[in-house]
Amino acid sequence: MTDAIMGRAVPAAIPRRAWQALAVLLAGMFMALLDTTIVNVALPTIRTSLNASESTLSWIISGYALAFGLALIPAGKLGDRIGHKWVFFSGLALFTVASFACGLAQNDLQLIIARVVQGLAGGIFVPAVTAVIQLMFPPQARGKAFAIMGSVIGVSSALGPVVGGLIIQAFGELDGWRLVFWVNLPIGALALIAAAFLLPRGSESIAIGKARIDWVGLFLLTGGLVALLVPLIQGQDQGWPLWTYLSLVGGALLIAAFAAWEVAYKKRGHDALVSPHLFSHSAFTGGTILAFVYFAAFTSIFFTISILWQAGLGHSALESGFVSIPFAIGSIIAASQSGRLAERLGRTVLVIGLAMVSIGLIWLWLVLLLTDAKDLTNWLLLTPLLIAGLGSGLFIAPNAQFIVATVDRTEAGAASGVIGVMQRVGAAVGIAIIGSVFFGTLSITGPHDVAPAFTHSAASAMAVSAAFSVVAFLLVFALPKRVQAWGGPPTIE
Repeated sequence: MTDAIMGRAVPAAIPRRAWQALAVLLAGMFMALLDTTIVNVALPTIRTSLNASESTLSWIISGYALAFGLALIPAGKLGDRIGHKWVFFSGLALFTVASFACGLAQNDLQLIIARVVQGLAGGIFVPAVTAVIQLMFPPQARGKAFAIMGSVIGVSSALGPVVGGLIIQAFGELDGWRLVFWVNLPIGALALIAAAFLLPRGSESIAIGKARIDWVGLFLLTGGLVALLVPLIQGQDQGWPLWTYLSLVGGALLIAAFAAWEVAYKKRGHDALVSPHLFSHSAFTGGTILAFVYFAAFTSIFFTISILWQAGLGHSALESGFVSIPFAIGSIIAASQSGRLAERLGRTVLVIGLAMVSIGLIWLWLVLLLTDAKDLTNWLLLTPLLIAGLGSGLFIAPNAQFIVATVDRTEAGAASGVIGVMQRVGAAVGIAIIGSVFFGTLSITGPHDVAPAFTHSAASAMAVSAAFSVVAFLLVFALPKRVQAWGGPPTIE
């Protein structure tokens, strides 16, 4: 006897076109996340090719992450207002053009500007991915769609260093880094054509026409974060002149002004960029700080290793890319099981994950601190990177669900947006601090001192990453012990 005869609801079949549209959306997601890791192995060759400053290397990563994060919330609101399809299309088109401009850059300033635009474009179209999935798929199929998205996140992040290394190995270290950016061009062109035909036109929410962007709040937040980030990146290069301290103070004042504005804006009945009420939940506040601190630790690991492996120890970009494989494998394996484990163990899975990340990074720090540069091989890093990767996989996939669970379900969407911003801002600040520590402790006295000097600086930088991970471990206990499972988007790395 069929379900229909028995009176049970029969789930509607998902049209093939919906799965095709999902493939288009995830092609864009793949590009955005590939670019967060693929560029790491290209940093030393960019430095040589463009005669770029040390701060430029930090800007290439931090500028992308900061612009990406700042665009997330207003882009989501804009999609609600005009339709997510064309926000996705416009952001992806801009991302593809900016990728082309990155590869054409003739100096470090041109590359930084193109990279910031690329990050801004990524922040524009990525929110549309999760929004369109929510609108295209019914609840019973949404979990599967987001699980596929989670796999794409893991694979794209893992492939980045190896793909970057292969490209530079094949096309040479002088200009091979340009193709690291141009690999986006064929993917972007095909995805744009497919998006025009396959994405549903009505991919806007019921709030269409009512969404209002808080431009003053966005201006204050952007100004404050930039004022804080610039001295963190440029200060070491320029010897920490007076303007760097003034900029830090000005940035703090702008962030305070942003908080005051958001409270006043909300009281006037408007939709604030970041709802102040979210932070009335102390657990949510702790969770957002956790997201910030973890991404400061996580994103900076391969920035440190890539520069050490190539500029310090003289290995190729491909060899540098292979160093990251144990972390990537561990992350993919653990992420595939993290949802099931979170249902059984609750918050304990996050505690175990962050404990493993902390152990792995402390182990890496000790290896770099205690091993002579001439004896340093990728085999010595294999076990700690595998442990850290397993821990990262356990933490990254379910952590947003636990943070969002600290607020009312009606605030879940706004909370998710704040978490995404904090992740990206954490990544930007983490790279800025790690880069400052790395190059600030680098002292080369002669040609035979290059490898020991870079190894010493890498140990100092890794110590800071390890400290961030320990702080994240302590903060995880602010989250609830258990949450009710629901189909939703995974956290974006």
